[in-house]
Amino acid sequence: MTTTAETNISVIKPRIRGFICITAHPTGCAKHVQEQIDYVKKQGPIENAPKNVLILGASTGYGLASRIVAGFGGQAKTLGVFFEKLPEGGKTATAGYYNTLAYEKFAQAEGLYAKSINGDAFSDQIKAQTIDTIKKDMGKVDLVVYSLASPKRVHPTSGTVYSSVLKPIGQTFSAKTLDTDKEVVKDVTIEPANDREISDTVVVMGGEDWQMWMDALKDADCLTEGATTVAYSYIGPEVTWPIYRDGAIGKAKADLEKAAAAISNSLKNKNVKAYVSINKAVVTQASSAIPVVPLYVSLLFKVMKEHNVHEGCIEQIYRLFSQQLYNGNVPALDEAGRIRIDDLEMDPRIQEAVRKLWGEVSTENLKQISDFDSYRKEFLQLFGFGLEGVDYEAPVDTTKV
Repeated sequence: MTTTAETNISVIKPRIRGFICITAHPTGCAKHVQEQIDYVKKQGPIENAPKNVLILGASTGYGLASRIVAGFGGQAKTLGVFFEKLPEGGKTATAGYYNTLAYEKFAQAEGLYAKSINGDAFSDQIKAQTIDTIKKDMGKVDLVVYSLASPKRVHPTSGTVYSSVLKPIGQTFSAKTLDTDKEVVKDVTIEPANDREISDTVVVMGGEDWQMWMDALKDADCLTEGATTVAYSYIGPEVTWPIYRDGAIGKAKADLEKAAAAISNSLKNKNVKAYVSINKAVVTQASSAIPVVPLYVSLLFKVMKEHNVHEGCIEQIYRLFSQQLYNGNVPALDEAGRIRIDDLEMDPRIQEAVRKLWGEVSTENLKQISDFDSYRKEFLQLFGFGLEGVDYEAPVDTTKV
């Protein structure tokens, strides 16, 4: 990042460390948000859409897509909660900060209510601030989206800091993975989680905080009759199961599903329904951190594009809203009571083709048999880089979009 005499005016370049980009481009992030808005507008309005929507984890990925679909697909008032770093000392803000500035700018230009709260969504303080805002500006909410992904959680009752892990349970896990920096396919071995790591991961990524949010909203009388709440999860293919579905994070996701049943039961007098939506593998900041997943996603993209069924976050969430939750639809649930928006990914034809490529992929043929180029492009776009029509040589103000 090249900085001029004014510390907030900079030429910003991507600086990647492992699975994260430590810079973000304000103009590029705004362009990325605009592209998602344009997609939703092109699809057309969603009938019987929610009117007052709370999105927990609203600044990136599936949470941001939910905000865009609710706002521009259903004309909803949206209140977003997230934790993002602001620009400081010549450093850029995090991408979610710029995404939010852009969403609010575009929403307000069309007369849509859009407010945001930046802070620790696990805390009682942020819950109270959110409830105050709902009471003041919205009255009650009819949809709560739970899309939080965090490596740590400070428990609001005890003050204990818990950390999540991406580890298998019971045995060492070895598989292929992709070093995205060096573009090298290699083997990775991960030691199993101990009991403490497993329980801590459930505390961070399980359903307790979702349930605490819903209890707080119920106690404050901030939920409409017949409101809906949905949390996002993932199952994925067998190749990822040892570290995901059957690993420590899988225990947390199972806890999330238990919370859905508990929430529906505790709020049945208001006819509130809680769902877990199983979404497809996409490029997000969270998924990029999971060993094996970037390689799997690179292969999956190639196969799904060949079958003309590729989707990113915005396509997934528009389909969730328009074909499952709203437009007069009743959600189609699997045997475990979950919504399955990963149906296209998990199509046996798609998975068989990916399994075949998985057995063949190597460093030498990575670019030929996978769509790693698209993975890399989508990864950079998360941070506002690689968007068409953006002049990345021009200095930009890091404090605004």
